Amino acid sequence: MTLSRITMRLARNPGTEFAGGDDHRGYALTAPLTAEGHLDEAAYGKSRDHCTVRRFAPDEAAVEGRLARKGQNWFFDYDAAASDDDEPVYRLGMHRFAIGEYVTVSDEDGRPLTYKVVEIQPAG
Repeated sequence: MTLSRITMRLARNPGTEFAGGDDHRGYALTAPLTAEGHLDEAAYGKSRDHCTVRRFAPDEAAVEGRLARKGQNWFFDYDAAASDDDEPVYRLGMHRFAIGEYVTVSDEDGRPLTYKVVEIQPAG
């Protein structure tokens, strides 16, 4: 089983302060992918401790967390003891991770923001 490192940067989000996007804000996600670029749920079950996320932005310190799942709902979890910091990812299990694809993540205030997949490489 191979893990991939997926980098997503904030895309254009009309009607927000990020209307033009922001290449300095985003996520670096480490997760197993299928050959088609979807999350590999079976491999995730065997490697969940290695499935991480790092949120970065120029005006705050990077935050480390993990990729987590409850039922069919995927989210980024930054504190296993609390749920108020979780960032849900809209239909993450159905997304295809490929360069140029988009992913919607709800920020810490519950606001959905769109991110663009800009890089995928083997996790080392």
